[in-house]
Amino acid sequence: MIIRQITGSAAMVALILGSTAPAYAKPPSDVSDLVGARAPGAETQMQGRGYTMAKFKDGAQYWWNSGSRTCARVVVANGRYASVDKTDASDCGHSDSGGSGAGAAIAGVAAIGLIAALASHKKKHGNDPGGDHDSEYGRGYNDGLYGGQYDRNDSEAYHDGFMAGETEASNRRAANRPYARGGPDAAKAACEARGDQYQNAPGGSSVAVSQRGDGSGNYVFTIATGHYRSTCTATASGQVLNISPY
Repeated sequence: MIIRQITGSAAMVALILGSTAPAYAKPPSDVSDLVGARAPGAETQMQGRGYTMAKFKDGAQYWWNSGSRTCARVVVANGRYASVDKTDASDCGHSDSGGSGAGAAIAGVAAIGLIAALASHKKKHGNDPGGDHDSEYGRGYNDGLYGGQYDRNDSEAYHDGFMAGETEASNRRAANRPYARGGPDAAKAACEARGDQYQNAPGGSSVAVSQRGDGSGNYVFTIATGHYRSTCTATASGQVLNISPY
């Protein structure tokens, strides 16, 4: 059994998880300080340190660092990083020696983030709502995205933010399910790129979360962009025929 000394907020999170958590290797040294940190800031730190989220599985996030070829498994509890453990490269869809693991088909993750979500919300509800609207929306968004407990003493802004964050979390999970990976690659890539344009999002933000044939040789994809979804139809060769709100 590996015993680690835990202090501060990390200790509180450890109590939440209890003794049933599975054993993994110790945290990668470059992100070990993130155990117990609040999830929004910790996710930014992971990205800043060269990690890219590879997938969600069984309630855990898997982050891949292509420079050090490290796969880190992150468990979030009550809005904090409860654990950050090094695991096999294959868990992130890669091999220790380079390249992708056999049979791995890891989708991207629809992760637009708070700034874009808040900007869209303000555009729909007025650009200057006043008061503590932005901070309340952000607090709700992060609670919804990272599994925090809903604050029953909520404001309208908090509620809207929580719902947006919760929807984005659902989109992230859906992006890695098997049925999101079918259809011609050219058609899916074209619809994901069009999703970025349609939602005015940075390139690579949109991912397909489901797909089906339309009976005439074309393919219909549900595209997730952050907490938004759209429906895109494309030919097998990658010509987008139309895109519309989901």
